[in-house]
Amino acid sequence: MAALKRVVAIIGSGGVGIASARRLAGGRTLLLADASNERLQSALSTLRKEGYEPSGHILDVTNSSAVEQFAKQAAEEGPLDVVVHTAGVNPVSFSAKQIYDINLVGTANVIDAFQPHVGVGTSMICVASMAGHLAMGSISAALQKHFALSPISSLLTHQELSNNVEPGMAYTIAKAANILRVQAAAKAYGDQGARINSVSPGIIYTVMGKDELEGPTGHMIKAMVDASAMKRVGTGDDVSKVVAFLAGPESAYVTGSDILVDGLLSFETRTSALLTLFQVDKRLRRNGFSLSFYLRLRSNVYVEGVDDGLIRM
Repeated sequence: MAALKRVVAIIGSGGVGIASARRLAGGRTLLLADASNERLQSALSTLRKEGYEPSGHILDVTNSSAVEQFAKQAAEEGPLDVVVHTAGVNPVSFSAKQIYDINLVGTANVIDAFQPHVGVGTSMICVASMAGHLAMGSISAALQKHFALSPISSLLTHQELSNNVEPGMAYTIAKAANILRVQAAAKAYGDQGARINSVSPGIIYTVMGKDELEGPTGHMIKAMVDASAMKRVGTGDDVSKVVAFLAGPESAYVTGSDILVDGLLSFETRTSALLTLFQVDKRLRRNGFSLSFYLRLRSNVYVEGVDDGLIRM
């Protein structure tokens, strides 16, 4: 009997998912999953025309039982080689609650569901976002610990979390939680000989990225891109190259890590945002308010290190 091929499971059939499939599927069994049948069928058709033989699976990552079943099915196809989780939604078209459910809880479901099935040599890569890095300094140590270690059933239960925030804020918080969750899972994965890492893209020209560029803050994003080191948006292929690195033997000593793939856009965003915060802080102090008070009113998220006496003009 011929040995079973090693398996690649990719969740999310958008631009990064398809690009990753092209890089990883050669000589392996490929499972491609997505919540949208229309998007999935389009991706399957594209890959099959290029000579790949993927199987398609409808999957709602917010349904933990469905994710567990998909993980089990992938493992039954053969030894798990690579799992790439790219599924997520953007703040242009979705509410804060939907973003928390899909981007935050959904990612935790994937990490936990595959963990019993990974083995020596398995690599999981979760696609986070540069937005997570931008949020990290705005999340208290207590909330970071909660995101990293809490059971999924209580992941959205914390005094600092609220659905009454702008979708953009929910997106950055969810992506920060993804990075933290991956770091926390690395020990359990390592005990089974596997690795888990995340990749944080900047503005990538996929359907989701296009929505953001054409959304209400698109002009701001374009200005940041123009001021960044690479002066362009990224592509799904840019991200898939890093995914392939993390999937392969060249990264055998890399786990629990996050790699930014953003053309230095996050640095430009942070420095520009810092200047804006200084300006806001100066105006607020003239009227007897602190910057942290203002930010708490706007987001219900404690901004660590930006409190009375810590930022002064």
